[in-house]
Amino acid sequence: MLRKHQILIVEDEPVTRSTLASYLQAQGYEVYEAASAAEAEHLLAGAEIDLLIVDINLEGKDGLEITREQRARSELGIILLTGRSDDVDRIVGLELGADDYVCKPFNRRELLARIKNLLRRTADIRRLSRRAVRFGDFTFDSASRRLQDGTGDTVPLTRAEFELLNTLVVRAREVLSRDYLMGCVTHRQFGTNPRTVDVLIRRLRAKIEEDPAAPRFITTVHGEGYVFTAPLE
Repeated sequence: MLRKHQILIVEDEPVTRSTLASYLQAQGYEVYEAASAAEAEHLLAGAEIDLLIVDINLEGKDGLEITREQRARSELGIILLTGRSDDVDRIVGLELGADDYVCKPFNRRELLARIKNLLRRTADIRRLSRRAVRFGDFTFDSASRRLQDGTGDTVPLTRAEFELLNTLVVRAREVLSRDYLMGCVTHRQFGTNPRTVDVLIRRLRAKIEEDPAAPRFITTVHGEGYVFTAPLE
């Protein structure tokens, strides 16, 4: 069962806080609520929070100070809520490490879209900070240059195949041109023709795709290049 993303709302206005919490819970998120910095810090210490929604204008330690402290210790997503019309607070918040901000009164669907985008970005950061990632039944460890299948057996990769797969995984969901991918391959025994990438892609597909003719992991974008489309864990 997939873990639900955990969101902490730090807002001292109870109606705004509870209404937003109910809305996000209905969207499938696990939501925590805090009315102050002290409550937020207690929850952050005990839960694996993925995203922080914090009101700038809190009593005592305000949202800007919370942002500064949290950014110094983690890469969780931070969205600021503000009712102020002054741009200075928003600019300072972004400079302190907030990822985004919304002004009250806010459109809940717009906030939800921002939350989804930010959670995708922070998930990518956390994924890339780990040595190993999973896709399908495979485990790819870039540090040891090892690809293992679902039975634990090592799938042999040439240096060029590893470099190509590593580039595709690091930049998953981005369309990468043949020229760009060729530039990431340092051992060019086939020369420098970008079409060499097509050969390497065919070899990779033969090793990781159940049906290389109908690939699920490495997709061709005609006229542009290739994109790694498999979900990464």
